[in-house]
Amino acid sequence: MPEDGPAVLSARVRWKVMVVSLFVTASSFLFINGIAFLIPSLEATRGTPLAEAGLLSSMPSWGMVVTLVLWGYVLDRVGERLVLTLGSGLTAAAAYAAASVHSMVWVGVYLFLGGMAAASCNTAGGRLVSAWFPPHQRGLAMGIRQTAQPLGIALGALVMPELAERGTRAGLMFPAVVCAAAAVASAVGIVNPPRKSRKAATAEELAGPYRGSTVLWRIHAVAGLLMMPQTVTVTFMLVWLVNHHGWSIATAGAWVTLSQLLGAVGRVAVGRWSDRVGSRMRPVRVIAIAAASTLFLLALADHLNTRYEVPLMVAISVIAVLDNGLEATAITEFAGPFWSGRALGIQNTTQRVMAAVGPPLFGALIAAARYPTTWALCGLFPLVAIPLAPTKLVPPGLETKARLQSVRRHRWWQAVRSHG
Repeated sequence: MPEDGPAVLSARVRWKVMVVSLFVTASSFLFINGIAFLIPSLEATRGTPLAEAGLLSSMPSWGMVVTLVLWGYVLDRVGERLVLTLGSGLTAAAAYAAASVHSMVWVGVYLFLGGMAAASCNTAGGRLVSAWFPPHQRGLAMGIRQTAQPLGIALGALVMPELAERGTRAGLMFPAVVCAAAAVASAVGIVNPPRKSRKAATAEELAGPYRGSTVLWRIHAVAGLLMMPQTVTVTFMLVWLVNHHGWSIATAGAWVTLSQLLGAVGRVAVGRWSDRVGSRMRPVRVIAIAAASTLFLLALADHLNTRYEVPLMVAISVIAVLDNGLEATAITEFAGPFWSGRALGIQNTTQRVMAAVGPPLFGALIAAARYPTTWALCGLFPLVAIPLAPTKLVPPGLETKARLQSVRRHRWWQAVRSHG
C-alpha cells in the first residue's frame, strides 16, 4: 500500500496521474534544454562564443549527473509524490535565481544547481507511470509520458528565443514559472503506486539486478550512445538554421518546435509498437540504425549544400528522441520495484553525461571543422549502439504474447519453405 493512495486506481485516475507526470517532467526538460534557445541571444548581445554558450547550456545536465543516483535512492525510500514536488520546487527556485543575477558565472552556477534538482523528475516520473499501468499498456503509457521531453523542448523553442530578445532574464523566468506550477501539480495530483514493503519482500526481490547479468549495463550503454544525437540536434539545430541558413529566430524556432512535436507523436507510436511486438529493445535497435543512417546522409547533404539538408535535420531530430521511453520501461521491468529507482538513476546519469559533454565538445568541433564533419562524427554513436541492444529481453507479463508471436513466425516460415 502507498502511504497516500489506494491499492488500485480507476483507469480514469491512472491516466490523470500520467498527465500530471507528463506535465511535471516536461517542465523539468524545459529548464534542462531551454538554455540552448538562448544561444543566439547570448552571441548577439554578449558576444559569447559558441563553445562557451554550449558549455553554459550543458550546466543543467552536469548538475543532473551529480544527483540522479541519489534521487533514485530517495525515490526507492519515500515515493514519487514527495520527490516530484520537492524537485520541481527547487528547480523553479534555481531558475529564478539564475534569472536574477548578471554574472554569467553565477548564471552557470544556478543552472547547475537547477539541474541537480530537476534530476528528480526524470527518474520519479517514469517509475510512477510504469508502476500504475499493466504490461500490455505500459509501453503506450510510457510512450505518452516520454513525450514530456520533446514537448518541453518544443515549448522552450517556441517561447524562449522570443523572450530572450528582451534579455536573458526574461528567457529564464519562463521555466521558473512553469516549474513552480509543476510543484503545485505534483503535490495535488500525484498518487504513489502500491508496493510491497521491504520487510515482506523475498531475498530474490531485494537482490541487486546487476549481479550476474549484463542486461542493465547494455541498456545503459545504448541509452547513453543514443543520447548524443538527441543532444547535438537539440542544442545546435536552432543556431544552425539561423547562422548557416540565414533564417529568422522565429522561423527557426517554429521548425524546432515542429520537429519536437513530431518526436512526441513518434514516442507514443514506438511505445505502442513495443507492446505489440512484446519487446522494448528490438525497436531501439531499429531506431539506432535509422539515427546513424540519417546523420550520415545529413553530413553528405550539408557538405554538398543540397535542398535535402533541412528535411534530414528534421528527420534526425525526430528519430533521436524516440528511444528514451522504451529503455526506461525496459529498466523498470527488469530491475523490479526495489531497484528501479536506482537503476533509472544510473540510466539517466549515463544519458546526462552524454548530454553534458555533447554541447561544448561539438560546439568546439563546429567552430573548427564546420557542421558536416560534426554530423558524421555524431553518427558514430548510434552506429556503436546497434549491436549492444539486448533485443531478446522480454518484458514480464508479455512472455505469453511474445511466445505466441514466435510460434506464428515459425509456422509462417515453415509454410513458406514447404511451398518453396
